[in-house]
Amino acid sequence: MASRPSIRIARKAHFKAEADFATWLMMAKLGSFDDLPANAQAVLLDYRARLEGMSEAESKVAAVREVYTSYYREMGGLGTAPDLEAAAASATKGAARSPTPRMTPPARLAAAAPDRPAGRKSVPALLIFAAMVALIVAYTFLKN
Repeated sequence: MASRPSIRIARKAHFKAEADFATWLMMAKLGSFDDLPANAQAVLLDYRARLEGMSEAESKVAAVREVYTSYYREMGGLGTAPDLEAAAASATKGAARSPTPRMTPPARLAAAAPDRPAGRKSVPALLIFAAMVALIVAYTFLKN
């Protein structure tokens, strides 16, 4: 089983890998492929090559896993990068659960009970703008 610091590094690396891959993919779709770093271009080229043999979701998972593995090593992770789903399952296996259910947020309570009045109502922007214009006109009229 991976140690606690390795899991922390793995989570950071995985989050960064997902964010970077999404950014690179968007930049490539917007026509900025040549502006990307060499490693990003290589990952995207591999991603596009895998698209011919597998679905887009599978190809994305493989590309993120590839980036995640390299980030894990760069961030100081030891050994092979752990599978985060397996680590999360083993961590929650021994976790204690509270016997009482969690409190429902107030927003959900208000939405669930339509007969109860909402705590705060929003004012349309047009109404605020009209009130401000009326105040300015009244101020100008009274000033003269």
